Amino acid sequence: MRSFKSGLCAALLIIAQMGMVHAASYPAAVEGEWTASSFTFHTGEKLDNLRMSYVTVGDPKNPAVLFLHGTNRPASDMLGKDFAGVLFGPGQPLDASKYYIIAPDGIGVGKSSKPSDGLRMKFPQYNYTDMVQAQYRLLTEGLGIKHLRLVMGNSMGGMQTWMWGQSWPDMMDALVPMASQPTAMSARNWILRRMMIESIKQDPAWNEGNYSSPPPSLRMANVMFGFGTSGGTLAYQALAPTRAQADKLVDERLAAPLPGDANDFIYQWQSSADYDPAPQLSAIKAPVLAINSADDERNPPETGTMQASLAKLKNARLVLIPASAETRGHGTTNMARFYAEPLGEFMKATARP
Repeated sequence: MRSFKSGLCAALLIIAQMGMVHAASYPAAVEGEWTASSFTFHTGEKLDNLRMSYVTVGDPKNPAVLFLHGTNRPASDMLGKDFAGVLFGPGQPLDASKYYIIAPDGIGVGKSSKPSDGLRMKFPQYNYTDMVQAQYRLLTEGLGIKHLRLVMGNSMGGMQTWMWGQSWPDMMDALVPMASQPTAMSARNWILRRMMIESIKQDPAWNEGNYSSPPPSLRMANVMFGFGTSGGTLAYQALAPTRAQADKLVDERLAAPLPGDANDFIYQWQSSADYDPAPQLSAIKAPVLAINSADDERNPPETGTMQASLAKLKNARLVLIPASAETRGHGTTNMARFYAEPLGEFMKATARP
C-alpha cells in the first residue's frame, strides 16, 4: 500500500509539474491602461477622457499582433488554455517569444470606460466604428505601434477585424477574422440580439437604467441568447440527450453569476446594430484567413454570404471547421486546436521576406 501511495504521489507531482511548465510556456501577461483624450463618438457625443485597458504578452520590440475579443468578454479571456495554451507557446503559431501580442478591452467591456462607471444610460452611444477607432488610438498614440504583423479577432472581434482591414489597409500583413461575416448585421443574428435587449428594457425592474439591483431579466436574457446562438446542435444533443439532463443544464446556467451590469450589457449588444463592412470590402489589401464553424448559429454557412464576400477579395480563403459533438457552434473558435495548423501555415505564408 505504501508503495502504491508513493507511486501515486510521484505521479501527481509529475502531473503538477507538467501543468506548471504548460502555464509558464509563454511570457507572463501584463495589464496596462491608457486614456484617450477628447474622444468623439459617431453620434457627435464626446468624453473628455476615454479609458482603454489592455493586456499584452511578449516583448514590445517584436512584431505586433492585435487580438480583438468577443462581445462582453474581456481581453484576458484569450489567456485560457484553449486559446493561448495552443497558440502562444514555443513553436506555436503566435509564439509569444517572437510576437508582441496586444489585446485591448473594447469600449464598454472589462476595465475600459463603460456605462456602469457612473453615467449609466447617459453614456455615449457607441458602435463598432467607435470601438475600432479607440483601439487604433490606443495602438498608435498609446503604444506607438505603426505596423501590425496580424490582426485577429473572434466573434465581435472578428467583425472588427474586417473593419480594421478596410480602415487601415496598409497597416497589417494579415487578417484572421473568426466567427464572423463581412456582411450587415441582420436575420437571426440581429433578431435575437434585439429580443435580448428589449427583454431587459421592458422589465419594470430595469427602470430606464436607474435600478438599484440587477433586473431579473438580465440573467434570463443572457441564458436564452446563449442557448439560442451558441453551443452547437450536436454538442447539445450529446450534453443533454434527455429532458432531465437538459433541465440540469438550464438550471446550471440560471445559477451562474450574472454576466455583468444590465446597462453595460445593453450597450454591448446594441453596438453591433449598424455593423456593415460589405460596401468597403474591396478596400482590404492584406491576405485574409477567415475561420468559421459549420455549426455557427449566428453565421450559418448555408446562406452562402461568406463565400460571396470572399470572392470579392484578391487573397482570401475560408477554413470551415466541420460540426461535431466536440465543436460548440458559435463558440467553437474559442478552441484554437481546431485551427492551429492552418493558422500556422498562414503565418508562414504571409511572413515578410
